[in-house]
Amino acid sequence: MNSRISIYAVLYILLLSCKGINENPNLVITNYASSEHLIEAKELLKTLNDENIKIVDFRNPEDYKTGHIYGSLNIWRTDVSDSSFPYIGMRAGKKNIELLFGELGIDNNDLIVVYDDKGSPDAMRLWCLLKNYDFDSVKILNGGLKSWGSVGGKLTTDPFSYNPTQFYLPEKSSKNLWIDKDELMDLISDESKNVILIDTRSSEEYKGNHIKKGASKGGRIPKSIHIDWADAVDLEGSKKFRSIEELLKIYKGLEMGLKDTVIVYCHTGYRSSLTTFVLRELMGFENVWNYDGSWVEWSYFDELPYEKDSIIL
Repeated sequence: MNSRISIYAVLYILLLSCKGINENPNLVITNYASSEHLIEAKELLKTLNDENIKIVDFRNPEDYKTGHIYGSLNIWRTDVSDSSFPYIGMRAGKKNIELLFGELGIDNNDLIVVYDDKGSPDAMRLWCLLKNYDFDSVKILNGGLKSWGSVGGKLTTDPFSYNPTQFYLPEKSSKNLWIDKDELMDLISDESKNVILIDTRSSEEYKGNHIKKGASKGGRIPKSIHIDWADAVDLEGSKKFRSIEELLKIYKGLEMGLKDTVIVYCHTGYRSSLTTFVLRELMGFENVWNYDGSWVEWSYFDELPYEKDSIIL
């Protein structure tokens, strides 16, 4: 109970500090719990030629070819996925990431700046992956390509390459962000544990009415609460993250304490990576875990429980 009292006190202070924030859509938001892993377009524009910055365009190769930020390398979902599973979307192992980054010419001393053009769910997957392996020197371009264009940033169609390096992730991971299906099953099966499970997909996916490619059936994990990942982003406008005031309104119904265990999932762990970032970094919740396999993995196993909305004719 005390944790909830403390969080509401903190949130009240944050709300006061947010007064008037929406009056200026170009305002750089600084009142998140942490903005360490965000970078604004104006700042990137000033440091674009820094030799220790490597920019990653996390879009499919076809989109990359049509225009990307000068100097950016292209990484796509297939590059950071493990194809050995009978279902899609599982994260690549540590050695695979090290080999990929080394081949791209990314150095351990580099700051990696990642962007996409969808409001950051794809870019955030790479943040989550690197953060899971204890690599902290990564930032997300807030607003992605939309914000880059808004500050006069130019695009090029020229591909970029750097000399290969020896890239290594830290030996030990102390900030694991992932939870697997067995751990999740144990948590939701134990009535004594207070676990908040958030489904970040669309409402139609949550209800079981829409089955995306890769899923074996429609539905959701039992005890899931639906909060669409996209609610946290100004998708129709700047594509930036919403203010802390807006985020508090989105999540206030969950009555979460800062130390409560929160599990998020989506279809293949991309959209839920963004929600993980929002809850952990921007809002300061300490125990937020991303279920990597998400619905694609969960739906593959017939023995795992699930539920869906009934269709009334």
